[in-house]
Amino acid sequence: MQRLTITIDDDLVAEMDQFIEEHGYANRSEAIRDLVRSGLQASSTKIQGSRNCIATLSYVYDHAARELPKRLTKDFHEHHDLAQATLHVHIDHDSCLEVTVLKGRGTEVKAFADHVIAERGVRHGHIVVMPIESADHGHAHPPKVKRVR
Repeated sequence: MQRLTITIDDDLVAEMDQFIEEHGYANRSEAIRDLVRSGLQASSTKIQGSRNCIATLSYVYDHAARELPKRLTKDFHEHHDLAQATLHVHIDHDSCLEVTVLKGRGTEVKAFADHVIAERGVRHGHIVVMPIESADHGHAHPPKVKRVR
C-alpha cells in the first residue's frame, strides 16, 4: 500500500467529512479509496473483455408493452449462465422495476445488459459493473461436520 499526500480546499474537505460521517466510514482513507474506485469505474468506458465481473442491471419497463415480458424471459433463459438472480418490483399500474445480478466475462455481461436496456418498452436502464477474481484459485471450504447426539 502506498501513502499519497493531496491538497484539498476547505469547502471540499468539509463536504468530504460530511460524506464520511453520513456513510459511517472509519476514516478519510477508507472513504477516499472507495470514492477513487467509484470514480475510476464511472469514467471507464470499456469493460475488459476476458476479465470476469459481477454486475447489477437495473431497468424500468412498461409491463404492458407488446410481448416485452415474453421477450425478456426468453432473453434471460438464453443467457441463464450470466443471470444469477432477479428482483421484480411493481412500481405502479404500468411500470415494473427489475434488478438482476449478472456474472461472467465483461464483454458478455455488457452486451447482454445493453441488449436488455435497448428492448422496446424498457424506459430506463443502468448497469454497474465490478471486476472479480477468477473462481479458479483453488478456494475450498472445509468439509461439514455431522453432529451426533
